Amino acid sequence: MPEHSGILYVIGTPIGNLHDISERAKQVLQEVDRVLAEDTRHSRRLLEHFGINTPLQSYHDFNERSAVTGILESLRLGLKLALISDAGTPLISDPGYHLVKAAHEQGVAIVPIPGPSAVATALSVAGMAADKFIFEGFLPGKPAARKKRLQEIAGEPRTLVFYEAPHRILGFLMDVKELYGSDRMVCVCRELTKKFETIYRGAATDVLDILTHDPQQQ
Repeated sequence: MPEHSGILYVIGTPIGNLHDISERAKQVLQEVDRVLAEDTRHSRRLLEHFGINTPLQSYHDFNERSAVTGILESLRLGLKLALISDAGTPLISDPGYHLVKAAHEQGVAIVPIPGPSAVATALSVAGMAADKFIFEGFLPGKPAARKKRLQEIAGEPRTLVFYEAPHRILGFLMDVKELYGSDRMVCVCRELTKKFETIYRGAATDVLDILTHDPQQQ
């Protein structure tokens, strides 16, 4: 790697409670030349909360591929850049894969700054086996495609972990009840580390009933 090559830091940021950010993450965010952020408005509030004035650059799903060339050029010129997502650890169902892959291929130094992850946080309180699990991320938004994928993995013996949008969670649980049985044990973690954090664990039919009558779900 050339002596003048920069460094790409991949930094985990809070999934809700801002106090969950690490001291190392704050220090690096303060010291880098630029922060690559999924939503600059959202990330600016995070940085301002900690008195960090580092410039922000937009880096999201829609410009990820086109932005890589310019970012790599900045790294080759010796800049130190930080990659963050709106919440949690970058690349976990968030942008960053194309940049990190290209940085590896170009011999750029990549430094992970560990931090919060919604997947790990949910598993830690779900009361389900976490020694082996499958992370499926977001399932397809359309009901037919979602059911098809759930059917494909119905025989998977390991704990299944999904992300799901609030407005689709009831439909998702209905599919789980239909395809996996009403007694299938599930755990729905919502607003983790935030003021209205809720964790519902039980049979699919029971959790579905709770959420159906929960005014927060309406």
